[in-house]
Amino acid sequence: MKNVFSSYDFNSSIVELIAFKLDGRGVKQMKRNKHEHEEEHVDESWLLPYSDLMTLLVALFIVLYAMSSADAAKFEQMSQAFRIAFAGGSGVLEGQPALENPVISKSDQGNVQETPETTHTQEITELENIQSQVNQYISDHQLTTKLETQMTDEGLLITIKDDVLFASGSAKVQSSNIGIVKDISQLLVMDPIHNVIISGHTDNVPIGTTEFDSNWHLSAMRALNFLNLLLQNKELDPQYFSSKGFGEFKPIDSNATEAGKQRNRRVEILVQSNALPNQ
Repeated sequence: MKNVFSSYDFNSSIVELIAFKLDGRGVKQMKRNKHEHEEEHVDESWLLPYSDLMTLLVALFIVLYAMSSADAAKFEQMSQAFRIAFAGGSGVLEGQPALENPVISKSDQGNVQETPETTHTQEITELENIQSQVNQYISDHQLTTKLETQMTDEGLLITIKDDVLFASGSAKVQSSNIGIVKDISQLLVMDPIHNVIISGHTDNVPIGTTEFDSNWHLSAMRALNFLNLLLQNKELDPQYFSSKGFGEFKPIDSNATEAGKQRNRRVEILVQSNALPNQ
């Protein structure tokens, strides 16, 4: 009995479904259901490029913010460096007070470029320190009438009268004065290192001996022998030293008098400034 009723119900359902399908309302209802189902699944493929675009924009704004953010401490250090370099003593921007004790890190010091003015000032200071040491030596050994120093456009010039070092007509340094040469060599140990030029000079009295055929020859040998004695000091680097002989052609006084001739007979030590071109 149960199977009969089940079969009857199933057949009835089929009949009703067929009738519903054939009914126009049923067809419309099915179309409506299909359309609603399609609306529930909207195409979302646009989300992928949109999310990529948003990511790129965020990254762009982060980079722009990082570029626009200034390190206040670094800026103040650079400001102080430029104030010191130009000796201005005031803020870089109007209304900015200068710090009393600027602190510049070692990494920043390497990035600050020195101007020609500051380099020249430093060189003058270094050469004046050397001149002060030489003048002190001259005073201590009572050599004020034999040695003298002066600052020139090329550097520090130390002048030694020839009778301190050489006998008349000779290019050999007198043994009694070798100690002076050694003392001078010690004064020439410098940091930083400077080029040093030794030059020999004579008066205009002609010389004609078997050893020297001209004053030029005599002055050149005097400068060279003096240089050789200086370089016995192993603290000096020979590559920074040179010698020249000028004979009677660069006098500093008139050769018309004995006093003038005596001044012209000399050996000069020029400690060149490192601020000169091609130094």
